Amino acid sequence: MPRITIHRKAHFNAAHRLFNPNWSDERNIEVFGKCSNPHYHGHNYELIVSLTGEIDPETGYVYDLGKLKDLIKLHVEDSFDHKNLNIEVEEFKDLNPSVENIAVVIYDKLRVKIEKKYDLEITLYETPRNYVTYSG
Repeated sequence: MPRITIHRKAHFNAAHRLFNPNWSDERNIEVFGKCSNPHYHGHNYELIVSLTGEIDPETGYVYDLGKLKDLIKLHVEDSFDHKNLNIEVEEFKDLNPSVENIAVVIYDKLRVKIEKKYDLEITLYETPRNYVTYSG
């Protein structure tokens, strides 16, 4: 069967601060600018989860998009939405919550829930102009 990629969009709102605790405040401001505000700042993140696999001849699906929607809601939206990532999300207790690191964390959370026969790719928009893609 042909291999095809399906996509599911989702979004969450979250606050964070880019900060290296081993650096001075001056160095953090120099590297991260206003993103190192000690009072945090927020984004309206747009997430695209993409799965590539073979079309199942019985269902016509690559993967059940309803099931993918539920996985994203449970493991991403419920964990990150309206949270301060630095303070409230365990994965970022010792990890700077850059858009790059957030995408890797999302990938890792979903990868263990989705069978290896599917290629997984995460695209995460921090702003309409700034985004990353990660595929493991």
